[in-house]
Formats: sequence, structure tokens, C-alpha cells
Amino acid sequence: MNRTLCNLAFTAVMVLPAIVHGDPMTAGERQRLLAHFEMTEAWLASETRSLSNGQLTFRMTPESWSIQEVVEHLAIAEPQYWQQVQDSLKQPVGYKSESTDAAILWYGIDRTNRQKTGEARVPKGKYENVGQSLADFRKLRSTMVDFAKSSPEDLRGRQLKDGNMDVYQWLLMISTHSQRHILQIREIKAHASYPKK
Repeated sequence: MNRTLCNLAFTAVMVLPAIVHGDPMTAGERQRLLAHFEMTEAWLASETRSLSNGQLTFRMTPESWSIQEVVEHLAIAEPQYWQQVQDSLKQPVGYKSESTDAAILWYGIDRTNRQKTGEARVPKGKYENVGQSLADFRKLRSTMVDFAKSSPEDLRGRQLKDGNMDVYQWLLMISTHSQRHILQIREIKAHASYPKK
């Protein structure tokens, strides 16, 4: 009987590290995340290419953001969101999200529910031009894409620190957040008073 208990204890010790470490993303999850990151980065670059200063600084209303400010917002927000990923990787494995990937993807499309961003993410003229803010945005995106390509971490089993989703979903949220703002840029461009050039 004692020998059986010892064997069970040994087996538990051998299996425990695998349980604690968890599983990496599936191939499908990795592919979807990478595709979304690459899509939104390409869209943002395309939407801001060859715009004049008048087009970049046009505001639909005195209170609304210009295209230049939208890009600055993304350049200052994404490092904060990326830091939340780093902090959340220290969380224990074993979390099961109640959020759905579909709801997060929908967040990037549906702009009917609009909220003000936190003060730390409000654009205040940190960058001289949109080229600088876009360069910083793309530099960090490269880091996030590299992480998404190779990370062995269990992103599904870890909760976003102080959040209601898993870390994989938060990475997806970072990309869908930029998608919302790309749609905002398109709204600015569609405004009747938007400069022709």
C-alpha cells in the first residue's frame, strides 16, 4: 500500500509541471491572431498614406480627434496594452474566460457604443507628424507579431490582470481596438467638409 502511494505521489510530481505550465496557442489561434495584427497594421498604413497636412489635422467637430491624433492615440495606447500582456503572463494558469472571441472581434466593427479613453491615452501632440507615430506603432506591432508567432505561453489559461478575458483575447482586443480607430479615420474621410487634398 505504501509503495502504491509513493508511485502516485511520484506520478503527480511528474505531471504537475505540465498542468501548471499549460498549453501554447493552437495553430488556428496563432494564425487568426497574426492575420488580425497584420491586417490592422496594413489598413492603418494604407489609410494614412499620402495625406496632406490639412487632411491629417481636419476635425469633424472642435471636440473630435483628427486623423493625426487618432494615430498618436494608437501609438501611445498600444505600449500600455502590451505592458498589460507582460504583467498578465505572471498570472497563474487555470483561468477560463467567460468572454468570447466573437464578442471581441465585434468590438472592432461596431462603433455604436463609444467611450472616452483614459487620460493617459489622450493624444497631446507627442509626435511632430503622423510618420513618427506610425513608425512607433509599427515597431511595437513587429514585437507583438514576433511574440504571437513564437510564444509557448498558455495565453488561454491566464486571465488578463484586472480584466474579464484571457490573455489571448486581450491580444486580439489590441488589434480590434486599432480596427475601431481605422473605422474612425474612414468616418473622418467621409465627412462632407473633409479636405479634398
